Amino acid sequence: MEKPPLLDGEDGSVLAESRSDVALVSADEEGSAGAHGQEDDRPAWDSKLQYVLAQVGFSVGLGNVWRFPYLCHQNGGGAFMLLYVMLLLIIGVPLFFMELAAGQSIRQGSIGVWKHISPRLAGIGYSSCMVCFFVALYYNVIIAWSLFYMGNSFQYPLPWEQCPVDMISNQTVKECAASSPTSYFWFRKALDISDSIDQSGEFNPILTGCLLAAWAIVCLAMIKGIKSSAKVMYFSSVFPYAVLICFLIRGLMLDGAIEGIKYMFYPKLEIWGEVQVWRQAATQVFFALGLGYGSVIAYSSYNPVHNNCHRDAIMVSGINFMTSVLASLVVFVVLGFRAKNIALNCVATNVVRMAEMAKTGSAQHWWPWFNMSDPKLVALQDYREWYSHYGSLLGSNITDCDLEREMSKGVEGTGLAFIAFTEAMALFPASPFWSTLFFLMLLNLGLSTMFGTMQGILTPLMDNFRVLGRHKTMLTVCSCILGFFIGLLFTQRSGNYFVTMFDDYSATLPLIIVVVFETVSVAWIYGADRFLDDVEVMLRWRPPVVYCYLWKYVCLLGMVGLLAASLLRMVFKRPTYTAWNHTTGSETSLEYPGWALVMLSTLIIVASLPVPVGYLLSFLRVQPPRERYSKYNSSEPEPNNHHSPLDEDRNRPRSTFLHLGAEHYVLLPQQEDGEEEEEEEEDTGL
Repeated sequence: MEKPPLLDGEDGSVLAESRSDVALVSADEEGSAGAHGQEDDRPAWDSKLQYVLAQVGFSVGLGNVWRFPYLCHQNGGGAFMLLYVMLLLIIGVPLFFMELAAGQSIRQGSIGVWKHISPRLAGIGYSSCMVCFFVALYYNVIIAWSLFYMGNSFQYPLPWEQCPVDMISNQTVKECAASSPTSYFWFRKALDISDSIDQSGEFNPILTGCLLAAWAIVCLAMIKGIKSSAKVMYFSSVFPYAVLICFLIRGLMLDGAIEGIKYMFYPKLEIWGEVQVWRQAATQVFFALGLGYGSVIAYSSYNPVHNNCHRDAIMVSGINFMTSVLASLVVFVVLGFRAKNIALNCVATNVVRMAEMAKTGSAQHWWPWFNMSDPKLVALQDYREWYSHYGSLLGSNITDCDLEREMSKGVEGTGLAFIAFTEAMALFPASPFWSTLFFLMLLNLGLSTMFGTMQGILTPLMDNFRVLGRHKTMLTVCSCILGFFIGLLFTQRSGNYFVTMFDDYSATLPLIIVVVFETVSVAWIYGADRFLDDVEVMLRWRPPVVYCYLWKYVCLLGMVGLLAASLLRMVFKRPTYTAWNHTTGSETSLEYPGWALVMLSTLIIVASLPVPVGYLLSFLRVQPPRERYSKYNSSEPEPNNHHSPLDEDRNRPRSTFLHLGAEHYVLLPQQEDGEEEEEEEEDTGL
């Protein structure tokens, strides 16, 4: 067997510190555990199905259920879907494939992967870990909310079906009467929310207990690494699909389902001319696949070296998109039913009012042509046609009953899951059963994404710090305990406002910055052609060369454009949040106070800072003289001291990401510092 080369002396486009695994530094270098030392005992997936379920479980999350349908509805329905698919193919899939290939070939977490390509880029991995930690903090709070609602679903009637009665005045609670039973239950019973982020208030004991339970579930599932979390994935990744299909079948039988589907998919191609729509579509592609978190890299690092990660990238991306479409169908079928009920109740109320007005004998010229003997039998279309002719002649007591207006209310994020959807399920026969099923689905969607997020934190730390790698259980437990105590910030009365802040600002900009640097490091520093050569060795076939151009130009320009659009939006539009006003029983938009702006700016800076700091430290760090080792096959004779292996290796094929196995290391003769620097400059072309 031919001895592999020590250094790459052919490709001058690579920075001097960019090394392949065959150029190793001494083992005591700062906290880093090399891949070779861990490769033999590195955990692995039990089966390909287990791995696919884990990747799908991480990428398919709550955003597929409550973010994608909202964007689709707000931005032209079917036209937005076409735009989303196009961006998914030219930006999403190539970047997803890049992360899968990097993790699988180098077989380390995000820190180790980017440090392997260039030590100056190690900060990319640390930024990914920071973002994962911020996301885990608030994401588990959403899981806690799901636990709370699921626990309240085991009663009939559901506690959010009707407004409570004030025991003192024996009247309906004013806050509930001014809003709705579901809004009141969410804001007052579940969150006990304050009127602004300035009013912190005491901790919510029930939500604190639910948060503790959520972290306990995550800790138990992650305590043995992928060996324990992967077994949970068999249920948590598959169960949501069963629930979505059940909801779709049941929803199609409801009155208003067809109206909801039409409203959802009606294309408005003119929206393609709006920059905001492109930004939202690109952002959704970016977050739907989980790019930049490091979790995709961590999961793929447990794969066999020759696994077909190209097929995995296309398959997982396709499953993710189809899940979003399925979830959108379910959401708008149910919301169509809810909106139809609200509109018909509006018609019945107005007909009763008109009947009372008719008794006085006034304004007979606007008398409707439809039958008013039974208000419930009046068709919505007949009423709206009549109102379009005579509505302007009537007082404010008689209102329009617009189905489309009702469809557009509360269809994003928590407004969809905990207000609009709960209101619709309260109208279902056997409503407690459907409510329990729905929140159990949200719980599983959240947990499967949470497992991937935690893996994006733990895997890089264990791979690069041997002390942590030897104490995996303790690291997992301590991480969960720390997450719980910091997460208490979200269980106070103003906690929901902090969840919004973390969701909007702790991940968006830092992740875009991370992915920009990832793309630059692979496409330009390491070299897109060189990376594709390594992937060819790994897959045993060469992926299409179009990936080189997509990585170097299309993906990079797309991510830089998304970064610029996000920055401009923050600069020209002062950050705001949606607050609940208990007096009016409605939501209002408020600007963040000064201290909150400082806090959200700190979140962005802390998550992004490791990238430039790591780059600067690589220049400032004074490295001691290093011992160089060269690999050679045990069947070959040891090279003598009269012929330097460096001269031979320059004539051999350059190295790749792949670990070649069955090799040993031999100490090379020490060189003077000046000779060593001169040699490195010659090898790298710098």
